[in-house]
Amino acid sequence: MTVESSSKDLLPADLTMGTVMLKVGDMKLMTDYYQRALGLDVVAEQDGGVYLGRRGAPLVHLAAAPGLNLPARGEAGLFHTALLFEDRSSLAATVASAARYEPKLFTGSADHLVSEAFYFNDPEGNGIELYRDRPRAAWSWEGANVVMDSLALPPQRFLQDHLTEDAVGGQREAAAAVGHIHLQVGDVQSAHDFYVGTLGFEKTAGWHGQALFVSAGGYHHHMAMNVWNSRGAGPRRDTLGLGEVLIEVPGTDDVGALADRLRVAGVASHHTGAELRFEDPWRNRIRVAVR
Repeated sequence: MTVESSSKDLLPADLTMGTVMLKVGDMKLMTDYYQRALGLDVVAEQDGGVYLGRRGAPLVHLAAAPGLNLPARGEAGLFHTALLFEDRSSLAATVASAARYEPKLFTGSADHLVSEAFYFNDPEGNGIELYRDRPRAAWSWEGANVVMDSLALPPQRFLQDHLTEDAVGGQREAAAAVGHIHLQVGDVQSAHDFYVGTLGFEKTAGWHGQALFVSAGGYHHHMAMNVWNSRGAGPRRDTLGLGEVLIEVPGTDDVGALADRLRVAGVASHHTGAELRFEDPWRNRIRVAVR
């Protein structure tokens, strides 16, 4: 692998993606979905919102926003939140519960070579990916680009091969994390300029000029941006859907270094020392905080 930037301009290799905040119109329905379909537990309630996760760690924050409308097709915003599982059996248990909850919310599946993924929408149209990674030693790289694809992954066969009674019974105790966030944006070059050139991610893959995949520390991707439904989109309106993306870093020095890069690039931000808040070119809100 090679890198596009000097190490001082890169985000830390051991960053992780944190809790994703969604603005929701129907708290009861959405909370029910994330609990029953995805097997998440309520780990905290605050200011009318609810945090849901596994093993006490929040993964999704649902924030009540009853006065907002759903985003129109073609707007920038969330493409999907990707929840990462440790093995095929725990992934299969959650795929099965999501499919049972409402089969029509299933949108597809794919073998991406680096991972196996299943796609759903929640009741308000927010995309969800449920996936597990293949071991890093099995990933292939061509220079700085990780080799990914979208090959067939029949869901029924996957469940037949990997769904177990133990996994179903222990679903809520199985670990899960936010593995990556995929956004809809207006153009890929501006996304590259911001997320690679300014923030300090490394580009790991592209997709026919229509998508960009970026990461820190040699992961296949912590974030992605595409124009499949949103080419030419401008700054977002205030709508239901994505409220905030959280990126967690090891220390305040990492937050401060990014604050400096944003300032040099002329990107407005709010820096408190332990955390930094700003927006990308499409008004997607991002918070970088010490883990």
